[in-house]
Amino acid sequence: MSGQKVAFQGEHGAYSEIAALKFFPNSELIPMKLFQDVFDALHNNSIDYAVVPIENSIEGSVNEIYDLLLSTEKKITAEIFLRVNHCLIAFPNNTSITRVFSHPQALAQCRNYLKKRNLDSLPTYDTAGSVRLIKENQILDAAAIASKSAAKFYNMTILDENIEDRKNNYTRFLVLSDEKTSPSEKDRTSMIFGLKHMPGSLFSVIREFDHSKINLTKIESRPTKEKPWEYIFYVDIEGHVEEDTVKSTLDKVQKKCTFLKILGSYKRGIIN
Repeated sequence: MSGQKVAFQGEHGAYSEIAALKFFPNSELIPMKLFQDVFDALHNNSIDYAVVPIENSIEGSVNEIYDLLLSTEKKITAEIFLRVNHCLIAFPNNTSITRVFSHPQALAQCRNYLKKRNLDSLPTYDTAGSVRLIKENQILDAAAIASKSAAKFYNMTILDENIEDRKNNYTRFLVLSDEKTSPSEKDRTSMIFGLKHMPGSLFSVIREFDHSKINLTKIESRPTKEKPWEYIFYVDIEGHVEEDTVKSTLDKVQKKCTFLKILGSYKRGIIN
């Protein structure tokens, strides 16, 4: 996919950029500060693709992405699984570190490591951005948690690596675009739906998937932000929306929902 513009949130060296490089090795990668900036660029068609994190195997979902998916017209067209190896990065020969900067999820993934070393955690908007922050401001008593790529990009030193508390640490990323996908027999479909606030409404929907032998791989609730204590549901299922069984089941599900939005059907990513 040479020549395509691909946006990600964060600075060069961010895990989102690493995921984007994995899927788009020959494209122009464009860093943006905020997730909202990425979605705005998608909406304005100033980029061709966006790569955004949706969940981590240790710390769970990125809630802001779920909220942004609700309003976008773009579709999920692929997913990427990235093994996350965190590094402690600082100026060379730094032995006076008392605090560590990074994205809140990265800090949480290294919680025990930081606690054992009595290091204060300071959240920032991005892992690689934390390395940039330390370097540009000459902060000598601090380190950042980020990737090897970030250390290399900013010419900083890796003091320790693989510092995450759990080694089975993966982040799932979504690729968003206008691209249309075809069934591959190894697909996933993502959707959002709302339900009437009444007993059994969620069970009634899940029962339709069960009757059709469609596997639900994820279900997540989020507040509607319109009425207190009412929720919408984000669901992933196996299969493609163009498959007859999936299509007929979604027709039945839609009749039981206040709304149903298909976020996309796409080939399942490989964990390696």
